[in-house]
Amino acid sequence: MNLRLILTVLASPLLAGLAAEPVIPRPPSDMTMKPEDTEVWTPVPAIVRAPAGEIPSDAIILFDGHSLDSWRSAAGDAPAPWKVEDGVLVVVPKSGDIQTRASFGDIQLHLEFRSPVPATGKSQGRGNSGVFFMGLYEVQVLDSYDNPTYVNGQAAAAYKQTPPLVNASRPPGEWQVYDAVWIAPRFSADGKLLHPARLTLFHNGVLVQHDIAFLGPTLNRGRPAYVPHAGRLPLVLQEHRNPVAFRNIWVRELALPAHD
Repeated sequence: MNLRLILTVLASPLLAGLAAEPVIPRPPSDMTMKPEDTEVWTPVPAIVRAPAGEIPSDAIILFDGHSLDSWRSAAGDAPAPWKVEDGVLVVVPKSGDIQTRASFGDIQLHLEFRSPVPATGKSQGRGNSGVFFMGLYEVQVLDSYDNPTYVNGQAAAAYKQTPPLVNASRPPGEWQVYDAVWIAPRFSADGKLLHPARLTLFHNGVLVQHDIAFLGPTLNRGRPAYVPHAGRLPLVLQEHRNPVAFRNIWVRELALPAHD
């Protein structure tokens, strides 16, 4: 190919378009409107104080390293059977699940957990617990650091439904963080599902679930399906025979605009 032909090819519109910088489209302004025509002044959002390193001022503390007064046994109205050691809530194997005494609908949840060391077992037998929103919809807690298992059952999965986008697990013995936004399902007066439950979840600051829809309450066997239930139910932590530890658990109740 001679030099003239090479220059002709390089100057072709197709190649020039590929090499060009992308152009950001700018929508036209409506010059018939004033800037203040699109300003919204009310209602004024409530003020929430969020100092660095502290919890939001409107948070409900569920466990701060001291008392289990916010929790009870999920098997009945008895004290939570787990133990508090050095400011940490630790699962007591074979003692049963625990649940909050209060019930919640839409919430922001912050929770920190730690898998046992030394790491023992494999797959679902290593550092297994779970967070059940409304006592029905589980986000898996598991030691998923160098621990293969089925992907819709690893840490940060919507258990048996949606795997996480990535595996952000830290090594066993290190504290890990879940920050979640939970939107409860909506049912009509006659029990028809109007909107499924939805979840957005960050694991150790990494987005792992983005506005996913639950197919129904969590099942270990079978296909999930919705059953009408109350709009507010307790949060449950699972006992799965592993001494998983928890700390710094709090929620914020969310007041979202009504669904269509």
